[in-house]
Amino acid sequence: MHNQKEEKDCCDEMEIPKTKEVASSCHGVGGDGQSGHSEHSSHGSHGMNHGSAKSFLTRFGMVTILLLPLILGTKLADRALGYSLSMSPFLEFVLLTVILLIGSVFFLHATHELKARKPGMMTLVSIAVVAGYLYSVSAIFLPELGMGFGIEIATLIWVLLFGHYLEAKATATGGDALSAVAELLPQVAHRITANMESDVPISDLNKGDTVRVKPGEKIPADGEVSDGGAHVSEALLTGEAKPIRKERGMQVVAGSIVLDGSLTVRLTRVGEHSTVGEIKKLVQRAQGTKPNSQRIADRAAGFLAYIALAVAIVAGFVWYAIGAPIALSFTVAITVLVIACPHALGVAIPAVTALTTKRASRAGMLIKDLSKLEILKSVDTVLFDKTGTLTEGSFGITEIYQNGDHKDDEAILIAASLEAHSSHMIAATFIDEARKRALTIKELGEFENHEGEGVSATLDGVRYYLGTATLLERVGIELSQRKYGLGTIVYLGSEKKHISTFILADKIKGESKLAVSALMKLKVRVAMMTGDNEETARAVGRELGIEQVFAGVMPEGKLEIVRTLQKDGKIVAMVGDGVNDAAALAGANVGLAVGGGTAVAIEAGDMVLMSGNPLL
Repeated sequence: MHNQKEEKDCCDEMEIPKTKEVASSCHGVGGDGQSGHSEHSSHGSHGMNHGSAKSFLTRFGMVTILLLPLILGTKLADRALGYSLSMSPFLEFVLLTVILLIGSVFFLHATHELKARKPGMMTLVSIAVVAGYLYSVSAIFLPELGMGFGIEIATLIWVLLFGHYLEAKATATGGDALSAVAELLPQVAHRITANMESDVPISDLNKGDTVRVKPGEKIPADGEVSDGGAHVSEALLTGEAKPIRKERGMQVVAGSIVLDGSLTVRLTRVGEHSTVGEIKKLVQRAQGTKPNSQRIADRAAGFLAYIALAVAIVAGFVWYAIGAPIALSFTVAITVLVIACPHALGVAIPAVTALTTKRASRAGMLIKDLSKLEILKSVDTVLFDKTGTLTEGSFGITEIYQNGDHKDDEAILIAASLEAHSSHMIAATFIDEARKRALTIKELGEFENHEGEGVSATLDGVRYYLGTATLLERVGIELSQRKYGLGTIVYLGSEKKHISTFILADKIKGESKLAVSALMKLKVRVAMMTGDNEETARAVGRELGIEQVFAGVMPEGKLEIVRTLQKDGKIVAMVGDGVNDAAALAGANVGLAVGGGTAVAIEAGDMVLMSGNPLL
């Protein structure tokens, strides 16, 4: 709270003025890159990520209309309806060609698969469709070739478009992690040149520039404080819930939020070299890699395409070798290709996708990558972030020790009344607690702010002091000597008497212990990673029964822990909510982001626990 040590901690979050920061394109921290994560995952299934649900539905509707005349011209329609549509060869050619063009979205994905040298279902579909179309068009104008595959090809496109409409609708996520990274930075910065302040886009900032950051604003780049003082929240980047006092000569990082006061900062690392830029690169690198199980699935999809193509060619050659006409040989080869395309899966898998997504959504889980469900059942190691995942992520009063006859409500009321006149960060903690207890804050007199130590005021004729041990001892109040729990300690005293002691800390979520216990009963290894200090991390670990705790871990360290476990053959699920978790979420076999966390973490995760409840 009012501590004058080099890195002074304050003890709570307060409401920050809302700013209008939007994604920017500064020096490599932009968000316009294609997320490799989703693109890669598409190789492992028939899912596609290009094209919205609306686009697929429009294409499906158009093909439905064009397909009807082709169906009405078949013998099946004649037998069923007693009527068949007479159609000129040219009209049939036009209908098939338009349907092919509408389904050309599949060719785009086949091109991506081939460029990546990872042929999959879209490659197989595209070969079958093109081959069938060419043969069918030839058969239209050369009747001696026999019956074509017009209806089959058109139906295949129709079925796949509907299937991908279902899948796109079920798995739409509305953004990616890389674009969300950019939102950590402000759109503009207040640059100081020749004692004049001017607003400039952060893309114009250079190393050595000086900027001013005002209350409620985000720091645009890494730097050193050259003037001013303020409490800064680095929770999104480090996982440390307590705001930290920053003064002249101290380092600040891009994306941190200035909560009170004003800072003048000389920039030392900008753009892609800043902390936010490094996080973007970590996420990018993690998304560009895949776990072993996903790579095996991708190879299987490629083998299917190769095998189907090889069997089709061999079948055609065999028939030709035994004396069949070349037209019949081509028919056999194309028939094999068309049969190899899994028509049923084109609808069945997306239908299951839609149902699974809907049921998960009702349970409070948003599934962004359904292929991860297959991996989730095999997970043997779960890594939890601490702040905001296992804990509430904000400070509250966890314990109250009375040193006299006062009740807890009385002590809270006195403390909140004193802090109502303070601009310090700790004030919000006591005021919020008083509101929760439906206490009415009292008027006081002779308020005094003791810089770095606390506050004092007169209430109902009594002089009260709230703050550090140094403040109370300086005014002659003798403190009781007892061992308190972990957290920030705030003392309350009056005249010469020590009244109460408050412990402020990040509260553990009520469901966290149940979630950890349930996982351990399933023989799943549980560990915790945090950027917080060792002592606090170990205390939370003991409370939850987690033996393996990694403390003081930066974003790259979290990703490295995930990688190390994977190299040891572990199937890792990562659960987190902060920017510092994004790379680990993207790199884990399954990433579970906590709802209410940062946009970066949510976009980097494969699934989102919407309620923020780890027990889900």
